[in-house]
Amino acid sequence: MPLHRLNAITIGVPNVEATVAYYTDFGLTPEADGWLSSTDGGRQLRIVHSGVRRLVEVGIGAEHLDDAAAVVHRLRAADLPVEHEGTGLTTVEPVTGTRVSVRVAEPIRQQMVPPSVYNGPGCAERGTGRAPGVLRTNAVRPRKLGHVVLGSTDYEATIRFFTDLIGFKVSDRIAGHGAFLRCSTDHHNVLVLNAPVAFLHHSSWQVDDVDEVGRGASAMLEGRPDRHVWGLGRHHAGSNFFWYLKDPAGNFSEYYSDMDCILDDQLWSPETLEGARGLFNWGPPPPPSFLAPDDLAEIMTGAHQPG
Repeated sequence: MPLHRLNAITIGVPNVEATVAYYTDFGLTPEADGWLSSTDGGRQLRIVHSGVRRLVEVGIGAEHLDDAAAVVHRLRAADLPVEHEGTGLTTVEPVTGTRVSVRVAEPIRQQMVPPSVYNGPGCAERGTGRAPGVLRTNAVRPRKLGHVVLGSTDYEATIRFFTDLIGFKVSDRIAGHGAFLRCSTDHHNVLVLNAPVAFLHHSSWQVDDVDEVGRGASAMLEGRPDRHVWGLGRHHAGSNFFWYLKDPAGNFSEYYSDMDCILDDQLWSPETLEGARGLFNWGPPPPPSFLAPDDLAEIMTGAHQPG
């Protein structure tokens, strides 16, 4: 597909140092200029100062210069501002004010991790011994940035921006609330949600399997139970295991594994999900603060302050 990856995100927060420390604990590697790296995706998260927490920029990878040029053409035809230079372009999503960049980028190449072996009814496939997942002692390190979730005061307009102009595809919808959009073979790379103010809901980071989801969250919560938001559970849209935590600025971060992949568009039929299925398949019920973060009124008050 012309678009093939989520390159990186930049988030603005009032407390840069504390937020960088959190994502270092989360398993990302800090680098210069506020950047943090995943093991397979490289520099994928940048933390900058802002008066209120917000999603500053989303970076998307294109295969060829012609693919980026096609995006430029569509943006200009829609009378939207665009800076076209070198290997890509930068524009602004008009509802949320989020910068969106499209750059020619190499695919993220991931070495295959041998799948975990499980015992089951009539099948002692692991044989004698403890499960490998309970013997791991290494720190959990996210493999790559999987997706970002953006609240929009006109979510349908924001969805049209990403699909009609940037080139994302719709994987599934949540009736009356939003849509899961992809720019790669992952089920979703951007989820746009209906919200009273533009804000970053969460970023999501791939780990190897459900044991790494649990191990990563458990390590983050050791001595810091206030970081817990929601989990362990499994989503219906995307099918992934999840556990959500909260950074010092109020953004949620998710460990995930086993995401649906859409390798052939012809074989995938988007659904419109109703009720709880739009949120999860199993797990504890989401807390009210997951659906409407506690600081939304504060963000609304400060949304027009200079960053």
